[in-house]
Amino acid sequence: MSKKHYVIWKGAQTGVFDNWAQTKSLIDGRSDAQYMGFESKELADAAFADTYTRALMKRSMEKGGKASAPKSAKPKVSTNSRTVTVSDINIYCDGACSPNPGKAGTGIAIYEKERATTLLYGLYEANGTNNSAELYGMLEAFKLAIPYIKQGKSVQILSDSKYSIDCLTKWATGWKNKGWTRGKNEEIKNLNIIQPAYELYQQIKNHITVSHVKGHANIEGNELADRMAVLARTNKETQLVVYPHVIDIKAILAMESG
Repeated sequence: MSKKHYVIWKGAQTGVFDNWAQTKSLIDGRSDAQYMGFESKELADAAFADTYTRALMKRSMEKGGKASAPKSAKPKVSTNSRTVTVSDINIYCDGACSPNPGKAGTGIAIYEKERATTLLYGLYEANGTNNSAELYGMLEAFKLAIPYIKQGKSVQILSDSKYSIDCLTKWATGWKNKGWTRGKNEEIKNLNIIQPAYELYQQIKNHITVSHVKGHANIEGNELADRMAVLARTNKETQLVVYPHVIDIKAILAMESG
């Protein structure tokens, strides 16, 4: 019987390891850790040569995970809506920056049906922009969607940043076809975030809905994500962490807004 091996894509050290105790020591305390166990070194080596996201999606399919829409379905993108269609999972993401450029942070609010169940904040940048913070929110929302897709749940990603949505659902394909440049070889801002976010979006786009919501329009999920983004900025929290307190909607909405 082959000895189990472990891959760490993100941790104190990355690579393929044959010892769980060592693996655990390299991921403990890291909210951004990416790791997975495999039944043989060959499988682990192949997975490490690829991305964590692809390995996660492959395992989901191997275990019979159902998608919320067939692969041939056209990805759904809705825009400029003040109302929100309730999916099984609604993931709101937002960014805050002050001044712009300046101190930036990202916030996320996860709703199961109509109830806020998880709030996250972090990804502080000392010299970020509102756009970079918004894009980080989209990237993390895509990551968070994967386990729910695996469970066969419908997932909606909601952002008040038309820029971020258009970057990933409209413009990035053309940029990629031009060697990740704009017309006349112009530089693309925030490419370090756009590329991984676009790669992940391409893998899950047929299983999610991406929606634009109006900012500061009393849409609860968007407002909660906004407060978390400001909290990340003010606390200078570099990791994406779970809001540790009881989700008291009224109290959170009374916090500083972006």
